[in-house]
Amino acid sequence: MRIDLLTAVPDHLKKALDLTILRRIKGEASLHIHDLRSYCDEQVQQIDDYPYGGGGGMVLKPEPIFQCIEALGSSPDEVIYLSPDGQPFTQAVANTLSLDQHLVFLAGHYKGVDHRVRETLITQEISIGDFVVSGGELPALLIIDAIVRLIPKVLGDAQSALEDSFQDGLLGAPTYTRPPSFRGLDVPEVLRSGDHQRIAQWRDDIRQQRTQERRPDLWKLHAAQAQT
Repeated sequence: MRIDLLTAVPDHLKKALDLTILRRIKGEASLHIHDLRSYCDEQVQQIDDYPYGGGGGMVLKPEPIFQCIEALGSSPDEVIYLSPDGQPFTQAVANTLSLDQHLVFLAGHYKGVDHRVRETLITQEISIGDFVVSGGELPALLIIDAIVRLIPKVLGDAQSALEDSFQDGLLGAPTYTRPPSFRGLDVPEVLRSGDHQRIAQWRDDIRQQRTQERRPDLWKLHAAQAQT
């Protein structure tokens, strides 16, 4: 998979990249950071301007974004814009995007991007939640991380990704490791029993219980899907 990330603040991404699974993707995926200023007029070097009609903030200009995407020289599977009014990002969306070969992410900044970019170039808009942050860089990294970890061989244990929360619409089960007893707190006996059938049933039961208690919205959707 090839991933291109267009940004107005590329320096902000360097340290963040070292903290994510993206540092381990060599051979399985490639991530390319593009500084939008590199695609401006050489004399002006301006990537934003005041919004027509007035109002606060600055808007990313269309020219550098168009020129950057056109310079990629290929047709990506998706050109994704990180936006508060995009579709909510879910594990199901991550699963779908992980099957693509070429993804382009546009990180908005300032007040947003010229709407002609969204009308013409963007194929999918994604939101990570009902809140606003100062730029799309961190949301883009979150989404890319969620996608890349699903690519075979990126994780050391492929089974781990299949057991993630939300893969089947339920939250994950609690996890424990050694020692079996710590400050009076014991690992559940079933997990130490060696009975894999009992363990699987315990995990399934507690996942359903936790989802009902903590995310009734997910539980309602899961129950509806189970009936169809």
